[in-house]
Amino acid sequence: MGIPMSQQLVTAGYPVTVYNRSKEKEEVLKQQGAGTASTPAELLQKTDVVIIMVTDDSAIHEVFSGEGGLLSAAVTGKIIINMSTVSPAISKEIGDKCNKQGNDYLDAPVSGSVKQAETAQLVIMSGGDEKVYERVKPVLEKMSKLAVHIGETGAGNTAKLAINTLLSFHTQGLAEAVILAEQNGIQAETLLNLINNSALGNPFMKIKGEAILNNNYKAAFSLKNITKDLRLAQAIGLSTPMGEAALKSFSDAEAEFGHEDLIAIKKHLDKK
Repeated sequence: MGIPMSQQLVTAGYPVTVYNRSKEKEEVLKQQGAGTASTPAELLQKTDVVIIMVTDDSAIHEVFSGEGGLLSAAVTGKIIINMSTVSPAISKEIGDKCNKQGNDYLDAPVSGSVKQAETAQLVIMSGGDEKVYERVKPVLEKMSKLAVHIGETGAGNTAKLAINTLLSFHTQGLAEAVILAEQNGIQAETLLNLINNSALGNPFMKIKGEAILNNNYKAAFSLKNITKDLRLAQAIGLSTPMGEAALKSFSDAEAEFGHEDLIAIKKHLDKK
């Protein structure tokens, strides 16, 4: 996600400097004119706005509080935007620490995957000081089709967890519908054609339906990450019947299919 998002900013003419824990991932951006930093702290020193896109709360702690982390930099007046899907709690914790450091913090997770990042069609939901958000809104709009301010720090994270909870329902439901059809002699291709031409049709159903038909489970958004997000949603109160069922289903599938795309839940359900 971080690479195509950065490419949008390079294309828009922003001076971009990048840091990645996996150095080989910096190469494509270096070839397009981006500078590099050896640590997050150096990145903060070199830039006015730092954008973070990592996997989970643990990675956020490393980026901010690890050796050479953002919080170790003796600089002020910067804006740090955390676009990762993480807990509202860690945004509040890190936001407080950034403020004490003399820098501003926004949580601004995105709805969308690699394809949407490549085409600047992400949806961005931000929490934090609205005046700070307005300062960076032009940057966010270069990566998205919609960028909105939701509320106080952590509100963006909360909205994203609600969206990904619904995403898990769509994924589980699509897999179960295809399995039911196949068990009763209806080919998946036939059912998916009906779904995509009905009121239930949407881009997600089309993309994941094609993945099922092509037996393509390469991760655009991994099963382990949707499971992580459901656990985060549970931590802030998700206890509804569908929510609990989805968390159990994806958790049961995680050990075997966690590194595949979330629609690999169908492979797990096929084995039942």
